[in-house]
Amino acid sequence: MTATDPRRIDRYEAPNYLAKYRDRQTRKGVDGNGSSRSYAAPVEPGAAEEAPDSAPLYLRRFRERASSAPTVVEYEGKSFTPALAEATRGKEVAAPVERKASEKIVCEISIIRHGITQGYSTDAGLTPMGGWQAHRRGHELARRWDSGDKVRLVCANTNRARQTAEQIHRGALDGLQMWGHDVELSEPEPIPELRNFGVWTPDGLRDVTSAFRQYQSTMEKLERMAMGDRPRWLVEIDRFYRTQLGGADPIEMWLTIPMMYFEPPALCVRRFWRGFHRLMSESPDHRRIVAATHSGPMRAFATWAHGYDPGEPLNTEEIRVKLREGGKTAFVSYRNRVTEVHVPPADEFPAWEA
Repeated sequence: MTATDPRRIDRYEAPNYLAKYRDRQTRKGVDGNGSSRSYAAPVEPGAAEEAPDSAPLYLRRFRERASSAPTVVEYEGKSFTPALAEATRGKEVAAPVERKASEKIVCEISIIRHGITQGYSTDAGLTPMGGWQAHRRGHELARRWDSGDKVRLVCANTNRARQTAEQIHRGALDGLQMWGHDVELSEPEPIPELRNFGVWTPDGLRDVTSAFRQYQSTMEKLERMAMGDRPRWLVEIDRFYRTQLGGADPIEMWLTIPMMYFEPPALCVRRFWRGFHRLMSESPDHRRIVAATHSGPMRAFATWAHGYDPGEPLNTEEIRVKLREGGKTAFVSYRNRVTEVHVPPADEFPAWEA
């Protein structure tokens, strides 16, 4: 596969915004001017004096800003360049400084859905657009990280989740280079706790996508052999996928209707927390965890936190979990809703079937 093979989902060229940034940086180096003013349009010497009123007002203001000394934006004791301050300006409602100072967050977990995939009937990977989405998400995450942070990147063990994590890794490295943040980012690592919800089949508990393949082959065999009643696990999977074919929401059905052969949503939430507890105990220095996974367990997690189903996450959409000092409570934010939750202790998960 060549470096420019169009079938590749990873970006073989820099994104447009990053290419422009690098171009500006290169020109700045050629000009030998270390200030951000080298990005602005060149101003002819003496032009403003010769015809002060001939240039439009916006252009004169622009030239005045370009000729002024570089400024630094300061906020909460930290300094930022104007370019970084502008790019990181968001609409998120932040807590007052006094409240933020009293809240010590010991770990921030970003649970992210995979990018657009080639299909759900097989363990397919991402489309090129899905790869781009994940790359962009990684770039945005890098913007939030501070120098000195240690970030652990994990994912579910499916092609679409793994490729999402790989693209997040590439995008984050681009972003860290662009923002000048010195962050230690681990390589993507699949962990079993982040897998999709499972279905119980005669071969044991299988990922819902894997169970669908077994469902298809068994259905074909039954129809060919004209055998009798279908097994109950098959009937339940058939009900799940026919809900999707009919235009309804199968995940909503899974969240609200008890299904005998499907992994319960509460077990997915407990599984996620078990994985986060393990990661935090293995690497206590990593104050940030990025987890690429699937929409079903994410909706179960958000429903558990907020008390209602906020809906299907978009591709690469994120649930943020901020673990407070002491590890007993956390803030879970998703779709403009923030809820404080009690964190299930790692050693107190109920053994329902014991």
